[in-house]
Amino acid sequence: MSAATEKTIATNRKAHFSYHVEERFEAGIELVGSEVKAIRAGLISINEAYCSVRTGEAFLTGATIQTNSSAPWQNHVAARDRRLLLHAREIEQIRQRIDEKGFTLVPLRLYFKGGRVKLEIALARGKNVVDKRQTMADRDARREIDRVVKRGERD
Repeated sequence: MSAATEKTIATNRKAHFSYHVEERFEAGIELVGSEVKAIRAGLISINEAYCSVRTGEAFLTGATIQTNSSAPWQNHVAARDRRLLLHAREIEQIRQRIDEKGFTLVPLRLYFKGGRVKLEIALARGKNVVDKRQTMADRDARREIDRVVKRGERD
């Protein structure tokens, strides 16, 4: 049995800056045909998206899949709630953790795995201003180290 290859389509770059990621889940997404075609063309944004649990089901809200001009009569609604496909025990576990103070469910990345669209979601806690400043300082320090190393390799 060969391992399914993953091809990342979109990432939520703000998620790691704004949240402490605690636990990750892989979810399928209920899509219509024109949405899959638009995703293959890269016409999706999950930067402003978030996930929620309602009536025992998980939903992705705020993700925008632009309409594809090659399928005008069968197009989809660009910004609708899309149901996430998770096991019932996972949904219940997520709901219990969201009910705890400070937890939220955020989408991290959208990718193809074995020909199917998957979404990596995470239970996360929001960072405060000090944590965000520390994240920026760490990132700047890593960049400076990379510059010095790169400069040292050329000499």
